[in-house]
Amino acid sequence: MTARAERGMAPGDLLLALVVIVAWGLNFVVIRVGLNGLPPMLLGALRFVLAAFPAVLLVRRPALPWRWLIAYGLTISLGQFVFLFQAMAHGMPAGLASLVLQSQALFTLFFAAAFLGEPLRAASLVGLAIAAAGLVLIGLDSGQATPLSAVLLTLGGGAMWGAGNIITRRFGGVDQLGLVVWGALVPPLPFLALSLWWEGPALIARSLRHLHWSAVGALFYLAFVATLLGYGLWSRLLSRYPAGKVAPFSLLVPVVGLSSAALLLDERLGRLQWIGGALVMAGLAVNVFGARWLARRATPAG
Repeated sequence: MTARAERGMAPGDLLLALVVIVAWGLNFVVIRVGLNGLPPMLLGALRFVLAAFPAVLLVRRPALPWRWLIAYGLTISLGQFVFLFQAMAHGMPAGLASLVLQSQALFTLFFAAAFLGEPLRAASLVGLAIAAAGLVLIGLDSGQATPLSAVLLTLGGGAMWGAGNIITRRFGGVDQLGLVVWGALVPPLPFLALSLWWEGPALIARSLRHLHWSAVGALFYLAFVATLLGYGLWSRLLSRYPAGKVAPFSLLVPVVGLSSAALLLDERLGRLQWIGGALVMAGLAVNVFGARWLARRATPAG
């Protein structure tokens, strides 16, 4: 860690962080575009084929046993996007998906406590309670516009993301870009098998035969911008600064997601969904910053 980590983030690195946040926030609008042209499981298979090749030939495999690398690919790459793509294909708005998927932070805390023995801090418990209340409100406001099943599927995606985070945390210091690239080798065949089972050969053939340029553009964005560029820049920032300086930027992803969905897809949330979304964001903020705030209050002036 360099001396710049102690002084704060350099302007160039701050710009890189904002590039990542915009790329990941727009990701949900792009998924919606991709799903307009491809069924969800086929979209997942093609996304990870592009993310893995040819990058796997250029990026060194992370220092992780194969069984854990496969487990990472099955959770954060396959499981997360099976749930998320299915949720969005069945009525989950792109902006709301960007928010509800941040439940991964809550699942990560629970899994870390259950499997790694990490204690749950008071600030984390308060943040969990606030965010959970927000998710309940979002679920209560679900109806024809946003089916409850779509909200629950998105929460399933958050749980899979959280499980993948535990693998990263268990081994620590693993190169994130290498983990993403090599983890991308795992999902294509399971995604294709699910596509053949759920969507059928006829729909797969018809989708590929009538593939629109917008779906192709969405695939390239998901593979190269959201996955390789996003995680590549994120890894660079994590290598230069403490996680506590980098992680809070992820709170801006739902802001970009909700804003871009409103501007580009004309999505509108119900009143309870807005209130629930605000509570989720507040809970995440308490989880990230709560311990620091309490420490400052406990420190005597001067």
